[in-house]
Amino acid sequence: MPGSPRHHSRKGGRLRRAREFSGFALPGLFLYGVLVLVPIVWTIVLGFTDRTRFDPRTAWTGLDQFGRLFQDGQFWLVLKNTFVVTLIVVIVPNVLGLGIALLLNRESLLYRLLRSVFFTPVILSGIVVSVIWQSLLRPDGVLNAILVDLGVDDAPRWLSDPDLALFSISGILCWQMLGFCVVVYIAGLNSVPEELHEAALMDGAGPLRRFRSVTWPMIAASVTINTVMLLISGFKVYEHILVLTNGGPGRNATASIAFDVIEKGVRGDRIGFAAAEATIMLAVIVAITGVVLRLLQRREVHL
Repeated sequence: MPGSPRHHSRKGGRLRRAREFSGFALPGLFLYGVLVLVPIVWTIVLGFTDRTRFDPRTAWTGLDQFGRLFQDGQFWLVLKNTFVVTLIVVIVPNVLGLGIALLLNRESLLYRLLRSVFFTPVILSGIVVSVIWQSLLRPDGVLNAILVDLGVDDAPRWLSDPDLALFSISGILCWQMLGFCVVVYIAGLNSVPEELHEAALMDGAGPLRRFRSVTWPMIAASVTINTVMLLISGFKVYEHILVLTNGGPGRNATASIAFDVIEKGVRGDRIGFAAAEATIMLAVIVAITGVVLRLLQRREVHL
């Protein structure tokens, strides 16, 4: 009853737990607000101005920067490049990662070492990975030397051919993210109850049927994690493009939105315009990620 000692005891316990939770959560929330939310809000605000680095006079331009952005042919080109890279990066590591995870889902020293090998590129920075692959993809690099030994007369120009460069960068990013997908899928496979496999085996289900009816539904959460992480990685690709092609060959053949934002904001000194482009980039990422999350999580709910 309200007013009873037991009621006051429960109320006091809830207040104490709330204070304890606040003590742990508030520092993290403060840092998140200062380091993440404030820069995002400030970037959005700058998108409505004509801010530059060297001119202290800043005028409020409203939607003018966004209007110029949508009339800029370069924006649509870099948006297309970003979508191409993201689509490749979402599909290829997901499919290959699941296949490799099925092969490496064994308990032995050899398989644990192989998992470490596949995961190593994930912990490397994009710049390190790009420098490594830049040496491999040179016209006289290791990859072309192998192709020449195999009888290829005209070795591809992986990073200087406008038709190949964007796909080369996509492949390098896929290679770097593959280990992440493998580890997440192995964790998902280990969470599948063995009793379900045994029951399906007793019912006469073959390997493909067991995968489709038991394994695939049970690793839905792993699919969601990998897809969202790959989406974000594809949309924010920058270091690989900077090191490998600097946006070329030609005019923005491999430039992404993230690359174009920094080029316009830093080198072009068009901070307001770059902030408007970054705001559009943020809106696209949030919208696509939200839709993908909703679709994939709906599949998890219906298991």
